[in-house]
Amino acid sequence: METIILKDRVTSSMTDEEFLWFCLENKDLRIERNSNLEIIIMSPVTTKSNYGSGAAFAQLYMWSILTKKGYAFDSSTGFTLSDRSVFSPDASWVSNEKWHALSDEDKDRFAPICPEFVIEVRSKFDSLEDLQNKMLVWIANGAQSAWLIDPLEKATHIYRPNQNVELVNGLETKIEGEGSVKGFILDLSLLKI
Repeated sequence: METIILKDRVTSSMTDEEFLWFCLENKDLRIERNSNLEIIIMSPVTTKSNYGSGAAFAQLYMWSILTKKGYAFDSSTGFTLSDRSVFSPDASWVSNEKWHALSDEDKDRFAPICPEFVIEVRSKFDSLEDLQNKMLVWIANGAQSAWLIDPLEKATHIYRPNQNVELVNGLETKIEGEGSVKGFILDLSLLKI
């Protein structure tokens, strides 16, 4: 389950609109783009990995529905960040204020916003270093908090702007959100299958 990175003159010169169409024409693939405008093609996730990321999204979605403070998005949602990368976190949350500031046209593409909160769940085939770097990109582009859940190491890495990464050990615990997602509680034990 290897990741393929396309880096050539054609992919690096794609406009945001062309990249969107490239993704739509290859919708069976998991595609992202980094800030160097290299296209990243990933294999589908394993069933076990998807269960964990789905459980994280489900908890965030239910909290979002109950509080009505914003919108939760799953792993099929792409966001265009200010550095032009386009990433799809396993779960993310955007406040009402940020979402409603977008035009209808922007909402119907890889929205040009960075979610305030993102969650990534590491699969058996993911490089921990690559995911850690991705979390730094989320923070550098405006995320207030980013959680990297690593079921393999039974640890969660919590990223915040201008702070050291906090490590929470174990998967039998709950983690509470802060800032814009204050009150959100993720039960890590529900991510196990």
